[in-house]
Amino acid sequence: MQAAVWYGARDVRIAEVDVPAPGHGEVLIEVAYCGICGSDLHEYADGPHAIPVAEPHPGSGATAPLVLGHEFCGTVVALGASVTHLTVGDRVAVEPNYRCGECARCRAGEYNICRHFGFAGLMGNGGMAEYAAIPAYMAHRLPENVSLEQAALFEPASVALHALQRAGATPETVTVVGLGPVGLLTVRLARERDVRRIVAVDVAPARLELAAGLGATDLIDAGLEGGAGERIRELTGGEGVDVAFEVVGSESALRTCLAATRRGGRVVLVGLAPEVSLDTFALVNNEQSIVASVGYRDTYPELIRLVAQRGLDLTPVITSTIALEGLVAQGFETLMRGAGDQVKILVDPAARRDRLVSCAASAGTATPATSDSRRRC
Repeated sequence: MQAAVWYGARDVRIAEVDVPAPGHGEVLIEVAYCGICGSDLHEYADGPHAIPVAEPHPGSGATAPLVLGHEFCGTVVALGASVTHLTVGDRVAVEPNYRCGECARCRAGEYNICRHFGFAGLMGNGGMAEYAAIPAYMAHRLPENVSLEQAALFEPASVALHALQRAGATPETVTVVGLGPVGLLTVRLARERDVRRIVAVDVAPARLELAAGLGATDLIDAGLEGGAGERIRELTGGEGVDVAFEVVGSESALRTCLAATRRGGRVVLVGLAPEVSLDTFALVNNEQSIVASVGYRDTYPELIRLVAQRGLDLTPVITSTIALEGLVAQGFETLMRGAGDQVKILVDPAARRDRLVSCAASAGTATPATSDSRRRC
């Protein structure tokens, strides 16, 4: 099969590798879609950051080189020993979290902060491939009325949903600073929760327009003279919003969030920033709180319910679907150029399989294409 294998910074190869065999407690899935995440971009641009190079990750036992991709879904095609809750042919969304199940946080149900936490596709082989073998606990069966295209977005949507849960009781007013896929999905899920006012902040007009379509009530250019935070206060009669979501990972975005949040309000950190400086005097005097949100837990069943029963549509954030062979040029490089019209790019490994079947048929054979027929194609 073909897979996108990370060897080092700027060295991701579309390589022919063996189809993995599902081990004990694992399933093999035929991948339908795998989204490109900002984490993948960082690993491609200047990694390793999370990818294990010297020591195997305790959750996967893997070290680089490894297959990228943690936002994926597909169809079960084989079962490993002891797997009983899934069957061949099940369509599944993959919750790519490794967890040990034994540490104190796992026993408390907080498996997203497991001592050995990690992601398939970053700390182990993932879904930018035609097939992927994963622990069966990662696979969530999909109802017939939930498409695989929707399921491909459950991972970033889970990040957004967990951030909303970390905000506490459903607020009346929120600000979302940073309209990448997670920020836009935060807007959509806030609207699903009937948040009255949703202020979206970004520098890209196309993303602001998309946020409006997803439920944002107010749109603000992050580069606004005088500061976006002050403009948000004006919109709220000088009060500020109940909760602000920092989904950029920068000190300036955090400052905007704090300036936009009311006294007694909360800022939820979702973006990954280096060290930042804070005016703790103002933080204390305003009795604002800052909480962090990492990954997610117990979100997939809720997203499946929202899509299947309430008709939640996550797909407007998808701006392109590309073949696996185009991952670097059409995926990573396009996103790194900061193309404002691109938000979520999905990789479709089946595009190659479809071409091989078509090629085999044109060659007059009913069997899968051989290496010779691939060369002819």
